Amino acid sequence: MCDGERIFPETRMTKQQVLDLYFLDARHKLIELAAFLDRTERATGKEDFRLQAFRAALGKLDGKKKNKAKEVLLTFSDPTTKPISKALGKGAVGAYSKVI
Repeated sequence: MCDGERIFPETRMTKQQVLDLYFLDARHKLIELAAFLDRTERATGKEDFRLQAFRAALGKLDGKKKNKAKEVLLTFSDPTTKPISKALGKGAVGAYSKVI
């Protein structure tokens, strides 16, 4: 490396390149999310904290906000720092329940 040049120069894709590469996959995932919501709305019973967190996470996708992926992840994450004395189940459920 000489004169401060980088070995691997940073290159960013254009919006057109990102769309060409990822649009169909993102479209598929969006349709899957819509189908999931349709199924939950047709189902009987009450919503639990997971669906509430899911709906809150969808709100993080609105507009020109930055860091959407981080904000969605934080919506599902446990913000507490104190460990609980005993786990309520054997596995993760994918969203934080404030009721614990």
